Order: sequence, then C-alpha cells, then structure tokens
Amino acid sequence: MMKTKILTGLLIVTVSAGYVDALETHENSLGMVLVQVPAGQFQMGDLGQSGGDFDERPVHPVRITRSFWMSAIEVTNAQYEQFDSNHRALRGKHGLSREDDEAVIFVSWHEAVAFCGWLSEKEGKTYRLPTEAEWEYACRAGSTTAYSTGETLPAVYQKNQKAVWQAVPVSLKAGQSPPNAWGLHDMHGNVEEWCLDWYGPYQGGPQADPVGYADGDCRVTRGGSHGTPVIYLRSANRLGTLPTDRSWMIGFRVVRAERSSSQLLPAPAPAVWARDVRQNACDWSKGPVADEPYWKAPLPFVKVPPDSNGPLYSRHNHCPAITWCDNGDLLAVWFSCNRESGRELTILAGRLKAGSEAWTPAAPFFQVPDRNLTGSALLNDGRGKLYFFNGLSAAQGYRTMLALVMRTSADNGVNWSEPRLINPRRNDPWESNQPIASAFRLHDGTLVLPSDAPLRRSGGGTALWMSRDAGQTWAITEGTIAGIHASVVERPGGELLAFGRNLGNKSDGRIPQSISTDRGTHWKYAPGPFPGIAGGQRLVLQRLREGPILYASFTGPYNNDEGMAFTDAEGNEFRGYGLFAAVSFDDGHTWPVRKLLTPGEGEFDTAGHTRRFRADATHAEPRGYLAATQTPDGIIHLISSGLHYRFNLAWLCEAR
Repeated sequence: MMKTKILTGLLIVTVSAGYVDALETHENSLGMVLVQVPAGQFQMGDLGQSGGDFDERPVHPVRITRSFWMSAIEVTNAQYEQFDSNHRALRGKHGLSREDDEAVIFVSWHEAVAFCGWLSEKEGKTYRLPTEAEWEYACRAGSTTAYSTGETLPAVYQKNQKAVWQAVPVSLKAGQSPPNAWGLHDMHGNVEEWCLDWYGPYQGGPQADPVGYADGDCRVTRGGSHGTPVIYLRSANRLGTLPTDRSWMIGFRVVRAERSSSQLLPAPAPAVWARDVRQNACDWSKGPVADEPYWKAPLPFVKVPPDSNGPLYSRHNHCPAITWCDNGDLLAVWFSCNRESGRELTILAGRLKAGSEAWTPAAPFFQVPDRNLTGSALLNDGRGKLYFFNGLSAAQGYRTMLALVMRTSADNGVNWSEPRLINPRRNDPWESNQPIASAFRLHDGTLVLPSDAPLRRSGGGTALWMSRDAGQTWAITEGTIAGIHASVVERPGGELLAFGRNLGNKSDGRIPQSISTDRGTHWKYAPGPFPGIAGGQRLVLQRLREGPILYASFTGPYNNDEGMAFTDAEGNEFRGYGLFAAVSFDDGHTWPVRKLLTPGEGEFDTAGHTRRFRADATHAEPRGYLAATQTPDGIIHLISSGLHYRFNLAWLCEAR
C-alpha cells in the first residue's frame, strides 16, 4: 500500500510495506524540507545488472544504524546565498542556474561544509554532508535496481543526458522530477552532490555506518548531473573530484544528524611504484663514459595486464611523461582508458629503479573518479623537487573542459603534495589546460609548462604556463605556438624556439616552427626543417646537458609517410621510415645529425596508437606520443607510447 501527502509543494511518499510505515518531514528556518530516512540495511555497490564500474565492487552489506534527516531537494541558490551573498555573481555562468529555486552550483566541498557549519549554528542542530553510504542508501530507498525507478531512468528525470564537451544550458530547478519512495527528489541527475567521504576503494564484508578513508585526494560526489550519459546517474555510481574544485555540474544537499562514531579507514597500501624506493642520492659518475657511444635495446614500460578494465585499462594506454629522480630512478606516467574522451581515465605510473632492467608493473598514480584526465607532464627542477601536472575535466572530454592540476614531491616521487588547481577555469576557448610532456626550466629558473590551446588559432596551438617562483604562482602567455603538442627550447638571449603539430599545408607539409623573442607574448611562424606529423604522433624538442638541441619525431604522418634520407655506418644513403632523432649544434638553425631509431629486427608490441609494429634496418616505430628526459650521466631516455629507448649524444653522433 502506498500513501502520499503534500508538504510545502513537495510530494512526500510514505511506504507502509516492509520496514517503513511512515516518513516524517520537517521544515527548517531556511525553508528546507527535511525527510526522515529510516535506519536499515542495504547492499552497497553495483549489483551486476547494469554494467557498473570497477570501483563499485565488491558489493557489501551496509547497516545504517540510526535514522537521519535529509533535505528533500538539493540546496538552492536562494538558500545558499543566505550564507554567502557573493555567490550571486555566479548565477547564470555558462547559462546555468539563474533562478532562486535552481540547485546551487560552482560550490567547492569546503564551501559546502562551511554552509553546513553555518546552518548548524543557525538552527542549533547538527547539519553536515551525507556520507557516501547514507547517500546511496537514501537514493535506493529500498530498491536494488540500477536506478530507484528500475533498470532504466524515465525521461522525466533526464536533462541533456549525453556526453557534451562544454556546458549546455538547461533548467536546474530543484524538485521537478518525481520523488523516490522515501520522498527525495533529484537523487538521479540535476546536479552531482558532494558527500562527506574521501574517495577510495571499497572494503569487503559487512559494515555499519561506514565513513570512508582518513585522507585522500578527492571527495566523493554522487547522483550524476545534466550534460552526461545517463549511466552516471545510477544509484551505485561513484564520482568525485578535488575538494577545491568548482564546476557547473556539482551542488549538494544536507543531512541533519550527528557525525558517525565509526572509525575512518587507513590509507591503502602504497602502489608498487612507491614501494622500497631508496632515498640516497645517485652517484652519476658511475654511468657511461660521455664520449663513448651508448645504446641499449628498448624496454617495455607500460605493463598493464591483458583484459584489464579498471582502474588499469588494457585497451588504450597513451600520452606518457617521464622524468629522472635524484636517487637514479626513472618515473613515467600516462593515461589508461577505453576511450580518450571518456570519464574512466586513470593516470598510471611505472618506475625503473636504478640498475634495473625492468620497469615495475603499472599502478594508479592519480585518480579522480569519473573525470577525464587528459594530458600529463613531469619535471625534475634539478633542485630536489619533482613536479607533476595534469588536466582535470568537469566530466567527459578535454579541450575546454579541463582545469590544470599540480602536485610536487621531495622524496623521489614516493609521496606527493595535495593536488592544487593552478588554473581552475574551464569552458573558455582561450584557456590552455592540457599539459604537454615537455616542461623545462629557463636559464633564470622560470618553470615553463607547454599546454595545448586547440581553439586559440586555426589548426590548433600551444600556450605556455610560466612560474617565476618555483610553482607558487603561474601566468599564461598571450601568444600561441603554431600547432598542438608543442615542445620548446630556450636559445641564448632568451629567445624561444618551438615545434608543434597539425597545421597541414599552412607549413607546406613541414613541422610548424614558432620563434618568440619576448617569452611567448608574440611568435613568428615558418615551416620547420622536418616533415610534419599528424594524429597519434608527438615530438620531442629538448636542450641536452652537453649544449646541443635534441629533436625526436617521425619521418612523416603515419598514413602518408614518404620517409627521410639517412646515412648508414658505411656512408651509404638509405630511405628510412618512422622514429628518428636529430641534433643541432647551433641552436636549431641547422641539424647535421639525423639518425633512425630502429629498435632492431622483428615485431614489437607497444601501446597507445602504435600497437604492434615490425621493425628492421630501415623501419622504426611508426607513431606514438614521445617524451624524454636526460639523466645527469648523459643518457637520453626517450619513451614512445610503450617503449623506452636509451642512448647518449655520442651514439647519435657516431659514424653511421
């Protein structure tokens, strides 16, 4: 038997079947209607019928031992602005949430918590965010299906439920969708809702009033939002982001209840790349003799088990970055996913310990649940600090959807600082928040981070983030390098030389070259000295410790590679195809050294766009995203989408 009643314009449903006989409601001084959610037990996580994500397992029984009061709708603009009147300036941003009765958005986790503290003091009762377990329990309202409505979500609940790459205006009026069986509106969609918990893997076994982890990088959000595929609105789906993040997709609702006395979970065990890492400084003098050629067969560094589907994905591993550590190790990161534009991306890492000939198995390095994480960069500043940069999407997609994140490490990449949004702005074509793995330092110590600016100019472009104070503050250049995925070097006198990608016939089929004499404010463009490259390919441009400039790229677009002229060890000219390196001794004006980087004879299996390829004396890896670092012993470590090449300047320059 089902009973209904109307309270302050909201439909409140009471269920007499099962353990719920009646649902009480209460209205507070802000006009919030609170519904009493009864104590009870449920199965938390994906129950196997809806194709849920890896982080929704293992399914485990959870007991909510005490009833609590939850707001029937999400906090609205009018309610939130009684706490923070300045927030009114954000109404209508990107065309969303203009009215008093629409769900508040552009609120960080910290601000949502502060609102709860203010409301607690105002009401004389404890308000807080719901725990993740409380949220799912309340959303399900006794259901065991993908949604509280069954295995599908009716159209009345849906608001532009498709993957979009920028904000699309829709009404976010709270309480317009039908309530669930316990009288709660908008538990599926409208806006995501902050939860109290740090995000982390589920623990198996029965639990009572779980409260999550003691620490983490991301706070959980739940419920899904407008402008995203409907699967992210499932009852079990877990989302989250940095607690400092604000977006047009996230708001919150409150509960009135004392905080649980349950114990917080300790941090999970360190990932394999962070285990048993020595901290003593490397003696680089024990490396190869500088003037003796050094080459070693390439190593696979992307070690993801076959058929992995979260948080490691065997389908697509791409966009790597690499740096050296002061202890002699190498650290590499890359994204792992099924689709580059999807929300499942995870940043993985591997470590090559000093003296080892095998990279560690891949393991998660940076996870923001159900957010696209395109673009990574690593940098050793030569002063004992590692920097990590990454894009952070509001949801799916990149380009204008990304914010820019930075973390640092002072212990060879074992522990990392709290992720910091060095540029939180999104949805602006001028913004440039997709880092390229070519970060470097200028002669005066300024940190430079190239970052894609695909919509700034026809054919795509790259801008430069710069920090003059070791990463404390950042500013972006006004000018734009020709082509995306650009790499940059500094010439004497402070001039910058850059090569990019994807300008087609505007650079006569050559790699587009850009030169700036004012630190990136203005650029002059010309066709470069090498063939242009295309999709699935990224170049390296780097100043070597010995002084010359290294260029590594491909002899042409993957599907239209006409090759380049090279000279073999006997002085004979041949046509070579694929990955090559060039060296300039006059700051990029001429490139007398050009060498094909074939890994040897046979078939090689790699990752990203390259996959399996066959190499011989004239054919090298045909495509991939390149990144490089040079260790203090002079060894150049060049990685493609899956292979790690090792050589030195003397080997590049030897008679061929």
